[in-house]
Amino acid sequence: MSERRYVITFGCPDRTGIVARVSSFLAEAGGWIVEAAYHTDPDTGWFFTRQEVRADSLPFGVDELRARFAEVASSLSAESNWRVEDTDVRRRVVLLVSKDGHCLYDLLGRVAAGELDVDVRAVIGNHDSLAGITQAHGIPFHHVPFPPGDKASAFAEIRRLVDEHDPHAVVLARFMQILPPELCEEWAGRAINIHHSFLPSFIGARPYHQAHRRGVKLIGATCHYVTADLDAGPIIEQDVIRVDHGDTVPDLVRKGRDIEKITLARGLRWHLEDRVLVHGNRTVVF
Repeated sequence: MSERRYVITFGCPDRTGIVARVSSFLAEAGGWIVEAAYHTDPDTGWFFTRQEVRADSLPFGVDELRARFAEVASSLSAESNWRVEDTDVRRRVVLLVSKDGHCLYDLLGRVAAGELDVDVRAVIGNHDSLAGITQAHGIPFHHVPFPPGDKASAFAEIRRLVDEHDPHAVVLARFMQILPPELCEEWAGRAINIHHSFLPSFIGARPYHQAHRRGVKLIGATCHYVTADLDAGPIIEQDVIRVDHGDTVPDLVRKGRDIEKITLARGLRWHLEDRVLVHGNRTVVF
């Protein structure tokens, strides 16, 4: 996005006059709204919105906008559930990996091509097999082995490496370790995972072999925020790809990897563009 914008997002109890209140606030400041989205959830009685404003239309910067909007948020009972972000701030990302490289290769390729304008600060792996491709892109790779019986020390080191970059997103790009609850809490709303759709139907080893024996016709992928409940966090994006009786197990694996890559890239992009609002265990994606 070449034009600098300020992005306002929040959720609050639904009532009349919310849109008018926000629009009036921006208009009085000279704000030029270039994108606006709204949603009301009738089940919870909650209202959500995302507004993009041209930065050059306002006579002050993002810090002053935050300070002024705080009064509006308070009047709407948005409390702490609001954000004002500046698209001029390049988003920082740290990637966690294991041995499977398809998601890492895809994300690094999108960054190198300029399709995903993010600052990948580091890649951290519990194996070193993906160090070469990471370093070929000029990105630091940190190998943190997980010795048997001492995962706590390994996660402490990963936590240290991640937190020194204060990333906007921590992406589990097929990282095959379960984050401990304390990390799930610290990185809540920032840690993003991807997994295939065979859970919970095909649990355990060799899920693609199980699915092939069952004759599945669809393979899907889910991109979601990480919580202490394994693979049960708020869903950002999902997609599927068809398979048929002629597909072999390697075909299923290849197609499954394809849909994982696309779904993760979409979910990460929407997160970094502040398009995802979390409410309980559900999301609104504008």
